[in-house]
Parts: sequence; structure tokens; C-alpha cells
Amino acid sequence: MTPFIAEIIGTMLMILLGNGVVANVVLKDTKGNNSGWIVITTAWAFAVFVGVVVAGPVSGAHLNPIVTLGLALIGKFAWNQVAMYVVAQLIGAMLGAFLVWLSHKDHFAATEDEGGKLACFSTGPAIRNYSSNLISEIIGTFVLIFVIFYIAGPDLQIGATTDAKIGLGSIGALPVAILVWVIGLSLGGTTGYAINPARDLGPRIVHSLLFKASSDWSYSWVPIVGPIIGSSLAAFCYLMLT
Repeated sequence: MTPFIAEIIGTMLMILLGNGVVANVVLKDTKGNNSGWIVITTAWAFAVFVGVVVAGPVSGAHLNPIVTLGLALIGKFAWNQVAMYVVAQLIGAMLGAFLVWLSHKDHFAATEDEGGKLACFSTGPAIRNYSSNLISEIIGTFVLIFVIFYIAGPDLQIGATTDAKIGLGSIGALPVAILVWVIGLSLGGTTGYAINPARDLGPRIVHSLLFKASSDWSYSWVPIVGPIIGSSLAAFCYLMLT
């Protein structure tokens, strides 16, 4: 398995399980209907765990364009590999979102709330205020990337044999899962804590292809721009402190 394929599969599994729990909580007549925010944040943490376990040994398990960006900014990842990783993450996110729809197809059909259906694909603000929403995504992403840098000094080198050595996966899946969990519990209630452009954009594209209802494209820039800024600030602070 190549790093490109590993990022696709890891991201796909993360989105399938992460957005899958949202579908289980939000959609009508599921066994987990209305089971709440704690269930969502906990399952999302373990979804990240699964993705990191699978992709980590091969690609370093970025599973997120702003992880890739952050590592490149601090000189721990080759810039000529960034585009490949981002494309893989976006493809994986779209595949995962499609599988969520496929596995919950009857429940999507039974659910009348279009906003709830969209929530099974992408994030949205609890209170729509673009400046505040942007700040929330910046802060959440900053915490994610800054702490990842300090968990185990992640690095990634891909040789001629396409073998990945010393990647994000080497820090262990559990610490990353716990980090995502606490971000969701403490900072995620404002915007749904995208903290990952691929996690939001890929499923939003799938939603727009599957449903006639609005995919809320007017908000879609927030979970892209916010994480980019947050990751860049985390990289800057890390470099200043090391």
C-alpha cells in the first residue's frame, strides 16, 4: 500500500465512522436517535483512532490537509508531497461520506429535516456569525496542530521505495484520539469543530450531488480558511519556541 492509498483509506474510515455517528444520532428512526453530543464527540475521537491505526505505518496518517500543511511549514514534510496528500484526503473524505449515505439511505429518506441531513455530511455553526465562527475554527485547529507537534515531534520521509518512515502514526493513535475528543467536548459546540478542510469540503460536495437541498456553500469557506490559519499560527509558534 502506498502513502496515497493509505491516506485515502484512513480518511475514508475516519469519515465513515465520524459522520456515521452523526447520522445515527440525527436521522429519524435510527437506534441511536437523539443520543447526544457526548456520543458524537466520543465516536469522532475513535474514528480518528481507527484512521490513524490503519494509515499511520504507511503514510504517517495525516488524514487532514492542515496536518500536512503544518508539518510542511515546520520543515518536517516535503512540500512536493503536499498536493498528493491533500488530494488523497479529499478523495477519502468523499468516499467515506458516500458510504455513510449508503448505509443510512432509508433513514435519510425518512428524515424531513434538511439541516439534519446536511449535518451528517458537513459542519455548520450553532450561531451563524462568520467572524466568530472563523475564530472558533482557528482556535480549535491551533490546539490540534500545536499539541500534535509536541506529542512526538512528527516527521515523514518518503524514499525511492515509497516506504514511509517516522510519520504521525508513530506518535500513537490514542493520544491523537484523546486530543480530538477534548477539542470536541470543549471547543466543538460552536461550529461542530471541522478542524479539517477535507473532512468538511469532501462530504459537502457529496451532499450537493445526492440531495437537491442547499449544501450551505455560503458557510463552506469557514471550515477551510479557519483551519489553514490555525495550522499556520501553530507552526509559527512552534518554530518560535523551538
